[in-house]
Amino acid sequence: MKSVVLQIQGMHCGGCAQSVKRLLEREPGVQSAEVAYETGEARVLFDPTRLDERRLIAVVQEPGYQAALRPAP
Repeated sequence: MKSVVLQIQGMHCGGCAQSVKRLLEREPGVQSAEVAYETGEARVLFDPTRLDERRLIAVVQEPGYQAALRPAP
């Protein structure tokens, strides 16, 4: 499993964060997603043999949110 943090723009409330969480967790290969409206971030645990970071970003962008990988510290 691999973990990444996505920076997400366009979430206006906690309901938006829940929507993004559901979208990510529906994607085959995603084990879990924690989305925080307050920080604008999503922490995603996924199987890199089934999908990659580009697909995670695309899943978030399809309904109109903006997403990017958070740079490593």
